Amino acid sequence: MERTITRREFLKRGLGTGAGLLILKSWAKGQSPNDKLNIAVIGVGGRGLDNLRGVASENIVALCDVDLNHLANAAKLFPNARLWVDYRRMFDRQKDIDAVVISTPDHTHALPIMLALQRGKHVYCEKPLVHSPWEARQVREMARKVKVATQMGNQAHSSEPLRMAVEVLRSGVIGAVREVHAWSDRPIWPQGISRPEGEKPVPSYLFWDLWLGPAPYRPYNDGYHPFAWRGWWDFGTGALGDMGCHIIDTAYWALDLGLPTSVEMEGAPRMPESGPKASRAIFEFPARGNQPPVKLYWYDGGLKPSPELIGERALAPNGIICIGDKGALYFIHAREYRLYPKERFEGFELKQRTLPVSPGHYEEWLQACKTGSPTYSNFEYATMLTEAVLLGNAAFRAGEKLYWDGREGRVTNTRKADEFIRRPYRKGWEW
Repeated sequence: MERTITRREFLKRGLGTGAGLLILKSWAKGQSPNDKLNIAVIGVGGRGLDNLRGVASENIVALCDVDLNHLANAAKLFPNARLWVDYRRMFDRQKDIDAVVISTPDHTHALPIMLALQRGKHVYCEKPLVHSPWEARQVREMARKVKVATQMGNQAHSSEPLRMAVEVLRSGVIGAVREVHAWSDRPIWPQGISRPEGEKPVPSYLFWDLWLGPAPYRPYNDGYHPFAWRGWWDFGTGALGDMGCHIIDTAYWALDLGLPTSVEMEGAPRMPESGPKASRAIFEFPARGNQPPVKLYWYDGGLKPSPELIGERALAPNGIICIGDKGALYFIHAREYRLYPKERFEGFELKQRTLPVSPGHYEEWLQACKTGSPTYSNFEYATMLTEAVLLGNAAFRAGEKLYWDGREGRVTNTRKADEFIRRPYRKGWEW
């Protein structure tokens, strides 16, 4: 077992403290797509380590994490990278960054995204893109201004199975879709619980105050870092936020759903600081062009729609069913689509493709950084999807159905949801 690294040892090993004014650096015209980007990776443990490996073909010039063990492990892979524990200092002091990958807990996505965009850096960030609907709208507005390459980390968006399902839905073979059912087997972490009692010593390798970031201060305990934060409203977004941007993506993209006009969500138990163990939600989307309104049902925590919807006896742990006038499409998440009734669609072949085959979720973004080619889970799309998903959590926490004005970005029927639409930030972390 590897021993942990202490703050003092880390400082001796080269915590980045370079000074100087920040110089904006974007991918220069005339450079070859074969040239390498200088990438900073914020959050390098767990999912962050996977994302780091996903962009390892480029120059990794900076690594940032509040957990020194994570940082030390990543530094072994990229010994020439500068090491940081505070991304705010990294942005202010390191001048050679072209692009940023963000893989921190949900509550610390928005600020590094905004700092990167404001400096003209390309950005890849894990899902859900942000922690609140208001943050989604701020990121969308900034991304429109700076026009850099962006991508949210809902990796199946670039997979051939999901893109084929999108193509089939768009082809009209199942007719106009008015009803969608999406579900996940999450949470696989603790939810529906009370805050741990007491306080434990902060591990020597963890910068707890930086880990909390904009969230309200609370004493350190074992039930948060490095994984179980997902179930706490201050840090995560529960099962819906964690998996909605994956599972709902298929229908959201294919049907061009946009923002819902109303959202309601129920679940149990109802705890003030933690998401429910299981929940159901209903999203109502308006008509779009010649497409009819859509009612989307969400289930998690072991809840699912009836498999009888498509004449099956059981459903996969994670999936989505789109019901049209002429049939239904069942997409087993990230695996395959099936059309129902089976006998009606036997031998079906898609006649025309409109979406390109992706080179891969990371490569798609890297190519966009270098050439300006498109990404398909860019922040224009991803902020809309994330905003829609997170409105479900706001409805659950407010305890009533919410009517959403997507143009103005506000709930029109109650003030109870205001603090969940735009959360307050801890002093020193405002933006």
